Amino acid sequence: MSLNLSEFKRFEKQIILKKIGISGQNKIKKSKVLIIGMGGLGCPLLTYLASAGIYNIGIADQDKVEVSNLNRQILFNTADLGKYKVIQAKSKINKIYKKIKIKTFNQKVSISNINKISRDYDIICDGTDNFNTRYIINDHCKKNKKILISAAISRFDGQLFKFNFRKKGPCFRCFMPEKPIHENNCETEGIFSPVAGILGSLQANEVLKTILGLKDDLDNNFLIFNSLKMTLRKIKINTNPNCLNKCR
Repeated sequence: MSLNLSEFKRFEKQIILKKIGISGQNKIKKSKVLIIGMGGLGCPLLTYLASAGIYNIGIADQDKVEVSNLNRQILFNTADLGKYKVIQAKSKINKIYKKIKIKTFNQKVSISNINKISRDYDIICDGTDNFNTRYIINDHCKKNKKILISAAISRFDGQLFKFNFRKKGPCFRCFMPEKPIHENNCETEGIFSPVAGILGSLQANEVLKTILGLKDDLDNNFLIFNSLKMTLRKIKINTNPNCLNKCR
């Protein structure tokens, strides 16, 4: 699956980077990525992955576009209100680059369907907003040795996690064995809209670095971003001897 002239011209500004080149662009083209959650994180993530030249992308979400989404979910506008997010997102991306093959899953990810939804993808991106779904995605990726890149946002803050389950190491349950009594998310705490764009972009950055095999310091770590103080902190996640997934 080599690049043709039109593809070379489209992705030229990436290809001239010494750490990418034509071989790297071909790796991007051949990769297969699933995005779960087409909200404030999923919209910029999908936009950058498609624009970078990932030709096979799956997107999963059961929700319809609501007016309260429009301050941060950048793929949507008032004409999309009441329509399914995955359908509208696919339409918008195909207008950016029609060669991108987007498979839509208009359903909530659950224990019963995650195998079917994710089986064709090597990298899973979690942009969901509740702990139950995060645990389902984490456990599935751990069991099937997939790479998981997850982000979460609330108020003026964001967190980014990466777990490379192709190697032995911790999982999300090692970091948070049980969900908190009170979940902090956009619905309950609010969200500063640029934070969604920043974390979604950081997810895209980690996906592309992973595909290209670039030096990666985020494996089994999480990144904390505070938009008020403009700070980034990276914290190592250790394996938990009591983890349900028996990571140690």
